[in-house]
Amino acid sequence: MASTFGASSITFLSSRYYSSQSLATDSPSLTTVQIFGRKFCGGGNGFHGVKGRSLFPVASVVATQLNSAQQAQKIAFTESQRPVYPFSAIVGQDEMKLCLLLNVIDPKIGGVMIMGDRGTGKSTTVRSLVDLLPEIKVVAGDPYNSDPEDPEFMGVEVRERVIKGEQLQVVFSKINMVDLPLGATEDRVCGTIDIEKALTEGVKAFEPGLLAKANRGILYVDEVNLLDDHLVDVLLDSAASGWNTVEREGISISHPARFILIGSGNPEEGELRPQLLDRFGMHAQVGTVRDAELRVKIVEERARFDKNPKVFRDSYKAEQQNLQQQIASARSFLSSVQIDRNLKVKISKVCAELNVDGLRGDIVTNRAAKALAALKGRDKVSAEDIATVIPNCLRHRLRKDPLESIDSGLLVLEKFYEVFR
Repeated sequence: MASTFGASSITFLSSRYYSSQSLATDSPSLTTVQIFGRKFCGGGNGFHGVKGRSLFPVASVVATQLNSAQQAQKIAFTESQRPVYPFSAIVGQDEMKLCLLLNVIDPKIGGVMIMGDRGTGKSTTVRSLVDLLPEIKVVAGDPYNSDPEDPEFMGVEVRERVIKGEQLQVVFSKINMVDLPLGATEDRVCGTIDIEKALTEGVKAFEPGLLAKANRGILYVDEVNLLDDHLVDVLLDSAASGWNTVEREGISISHPARFILIGSGNPEEGELRPQLLDRFGMHAQVGTVRDAELRVKIVEERARFDKNPKVFRDSYKAEQQNLQQQIASARSFLSSVQIDRNLKVKISKVCAELNVDGLRGDIVTNRAAKALAALKGRDKVSAEDIATVIPNCLRHRLRKDPLESIDSGLLVLEKFYEVFR
């Protein structure tokens, strides 16, 4: 079987970093969340966090522990879905896989833009992430996947319930991956008026769109460079503010829309608008595999999957579970990872000498290096971690020179070794 990464890139975490703590409990419990000295506003409602005072009573009484019948139903539902190619079975393309994993570990990196030749497994790799996505806490019955503990990820209705002192029922849900079709309408993406309720009940009700479903999840756009300009504008607005505002038929609705934006495309089919390109935290370039042995292996693995998807997926079950556990450990370990100030200064020096516009390159490089250190099970970022991620964080932010023949990623590495030597 193909290993996910080479030994030089990533090693699996030792057992001391794995947490055996279960999220489920046998009895209802009351959890309180404290916010210190911060003000959160949205949709006309705001409130202050006061030090030492619990702000949100959260009752974890819903689906804290699935019984055997529910588990069986969940397994049956999963098996009835269209089979997805296992992430661990993908041969090569380490750069793309690493960028995707780092974004799952730290969603604040800002997503990935994957550009490469047709037929190189871009869409297959992105969609294979579904099996690896961890579970998160969401407010039960909320269409925006509101976070019960973080006001920045709460919908307006949930905030109003919090202010009134209501207890929030919490469920654990897997992170969503939402596909944005090229032919989608703006109403389907942003949301629209619920016509059925308007006609039957005579009330104006909002029907959430794809951006609502993608909140705290992943929004995937295949062939993103072919996306209509009006949809690009919508994505830019939501990516910049983290909120989606819909003005329809005399009503105004705002809801959180913070998502990991993943796009893929073929550069031969057109360039991406610079404004949207800058919104992607990382940029991965994918090339066609040239090694004949690897090409044969890819063909054989694909044939096995097409012949019997269930048996093929079962053969990679152990590797998938190990990778899932590694991601979960890295996510919990991320907050304790530190990066020395002198390394931060050198990262900013590289960005400045490459004439990178803005500060997104500095921020993303710091975040990606910390996520990689967490993935490797270390609490301190090394220069090697930075060297691994900095080409992906900066290559798409360099100013284009039509006469330049060298790959922009190599230019970044050259400057990195010049500064870090």
